[in-house]
Amino acid sequence: MRRYLRYTGQFAFFLLIAAFIGYFSNQPVYQQTPDGMAQIKLSFAHGAARKVDCRKLSSKEIARLPANERRPNTCARERIPVHIQLMLDGELLYDAQLQATGLSQDGPARTYRKLIVPAGPHTIVARLRDTKRGSGFDYEAERQVTLKPFQNLAIDFKADSGGFQFR
Repeated sequence: MRRYLRYTGQFAFFLLIAAFIGYFSNQPVYQQTPDGMAQIKLSFAHGAARKVDCRKLSSKEIARLPANERRPNTCARERIPVHIQLMLDGELLYDAQLQATGLSQDGPARTYRKLIVPAGPHTIVARLRDTKRGSGFDYEAERQVTLKPFQNLAIDFKADSGGFQFR
């Protein structure tokens, strides 16, 4: 009889633990975005132009270099900042100067932004400058999108593929 009570007590205890875990695995309900809103995620890593242009070495300069370091050009490593803008219906949502990463400032500039916006039809304009020009942008894309509630719109940048990609 004692063994029966012990097993019944263990079963009741484990059932209580399972019910506790089951309840809190579904409650409270978590929503990543509020009702009637959508997300725009801007994420990319891009290497801009170099701050100093590459210079062609003369034959005398090449000859002075050790044999294993001879090359036709010399290039500084540091890159300029990437200027990025994201506009929604004519309103500026994100505007940043992204510095190059790395110890020598020679890596790609990186960003990840999650923006909560109202669902519905919108005009999105994305602009990027990665050269030394003082004004204007090197890449620009404009898209008409209709965002549904809870939808995620990802915006990426790949210079090899022509610029901004909206997915």
